[in-house]
Amino acid sequence: MAVNTSGLKVQASAVTQEQFLLGSVISKDGTTIGYRQFGHGPGIVIVHGSMSSGYNHLQLAQALSDTFTVYLVDRRGRGLSGPYRQDHSVQTDVEDVDAVLTKTGAHNIFAVSVGATICLEAALTLPAIHKLAIYEPLLFPDSARPTAMIARFDQEMAQGKVAAALTTATQGAQLASPLMNAMPHWLLTFMTNKMMGWEPSGEYVSFKDLAPTLHYEGQVIADMSGRQERFKDVQAEVLLLGGSQSSAFLKHSIDRVAKILPRAKRIEFPGLNHSSSWNTDVRGKPEPIAHALRRFFA
Repeated sequence: MAVNTSGLKVQASAVTQEQFLLGSVISKDGTTIGYRQFGHGPGIVIVHGSMSSGYNHLQLAQALSDTFTVYLVDRRGRGLSGPYRQDHSVQTDVEDVDAVLTKTGAHNIFAVSVGATICLEAALTLPAIHKLAIYEPLLFPDSARPTAMIARFDQEMAQGKVAAALTTATQGAQLASPLMNAMPHWLLTFMTNKMMGWEPSGEYVSFKDLAPTLHYEGQVIADMSGRQERFKDVQAEVLLLGGSQSSAFLKHSIDRVAKILPRAKRIEFPGLNHSSSWNTDVRGKPEPIAHALRRFFA
């Protein structure tokens, strides 16, 4: 692994075999937040969602790198970044975003799922965010359902029932396909247990290692749900994105944000779902999303 003159490590992607730089910044509480850097031009920071890391968006970053400098962040508890703290809150996530924007000088963000919820909150207080593209922000009408979901998740994790806990989170947040969301809990748990044996190639983070991060994700979702009216004060230009194959719950979540931000542009991609911004080897279809982002951030 070579080191260039900027002090950033140069590495090659297992997905694309093209080079990127590794960088990091220290957040307000002293935690390291790492990222991969691609390309040249105006900066775009990509903030991933649950059950993934920055590596899941490698191909999306490469698709944008001919025109933009893309910063592919690993959020806490994953890959290049430090661990969560017990007192973690959405404000901690906002501070992480702030640290990356300050270090990179970027003014554009693309964020997915819980990452999109965090970046909506960040846009309330960070004037550095000029344009914000969000893909299916994860927000409930109120905090009751996510609070109950995370309580059951925590209980199952404490009992060592990791697959059951992942099923609780997946079905509770309606993140899977409509068919899988409708399955009995025990059946989806059985399928999830089989998937937990998957050993990803490259630098993907395994489901087993990602599972503990859902405790903190759930807390953020519960804290933010039912408080969407606050987003009316967001000054950044916003693009709302979603897939036609995503669950009705996720579509309603976008609807709620669209009502609060009536000037926001909106695109629904035919045939895409909640994980379509991911790399193609993990069932993503990033090309149409990259095309829309290229036009929005131009």
